[in-house]
Amino acid sequence: MRPSAVAAQSPAPAHPETSEPAPLARVDGWPITLADLAQAVTGIISAAERGEGFSAVTLNLDHLVKLRRSDTFRRAYAKARFVTADGAPVAHLARTGCPSIERATGADLVVPLAAAAARRGLPIFLFGSTADVLGKAGRDLAQRTEGTLAIAGTEAPPIGFDPESAEADAALDRIAASGARLCFLALGAPKQEIFAARAMSRGMKIGFVSVGAALDFIAGAQIRAPETLRDSGLEWVWRLATNPRRLAMRYTQCAMLLADLTLLAPVRQRLGLGGP
Repeated sequence: MRPSAVAAQSPAPAHPETSEPAPLARVDGWPITLADLAQAVTGIISAAERGEGFSAVTLNLDHLVKLRRSDTFRRAYAKARFVTADGAPVAHLARTGCPSIERATGADLVVPLAAAAARRGLPIFLFGSTADVLGKAGRDLAQRTEGTLAIAGTEAPPIGFDPESAEADAALDRIAASGARLCFLALGAPKQEIFAARAMSRGMKIGFVSVGAALDFIAGAQIRAPETLRDSGLEWVWRLATNPRRLAMRYTQCAMLLADLTLLAPVRQRLGLGGP
């Protein structure tokens, strides 16, 4: 039987050696392990400072759609240690299991993580997007931290980059050799999460944080929705209006999934029926 759309989790201690956080709630069977932005920054930076390897992802409706369809994406997500609620719908669903959960997107994470990394002397690596975006984003982050942020390297992979290829392994070798303790991945889902999972399979002692379009926002290559729309849970309206051809089908699928989770899944649960 498919797990219920949202389920509360009993508190459990973190793993003593790897600071493994206990799930706070589950949405469509997938855990949320960090309640908000502040907890995410603290957990991720603390693990990086201890030299632990980990994958951090931000669960949103688009990911949930992909997770229902892709075994590869599910395996990658299963390797993630840190999971935040990305997007108002997922945060709302997760609060049924844990009222303290708040939205924390990849775009929200980069600047505070970079600032915390600068304070702790943790070098970062920027991977994904384009060389121009990485250069601009790197300079912006350095300025925000008054030059104290150590950027160990940047790399924009070629178009068609396969996160499970020999080319990906070579890129991971370069990231490992750079001395970085945190790597921001701006490849988009599911490539960035699959690439991070490959790093975990190799036992790399670097934290990989999947941030989607965050570096594009910082560099000005894309314009993020105004804060008022973000705070009201309407960032998707802005994104759809600015890129309707690319996002119309994606958001239709997300809307159908949200209807399933909020309307149909509770009915199936009451009737004892399995399946999505």
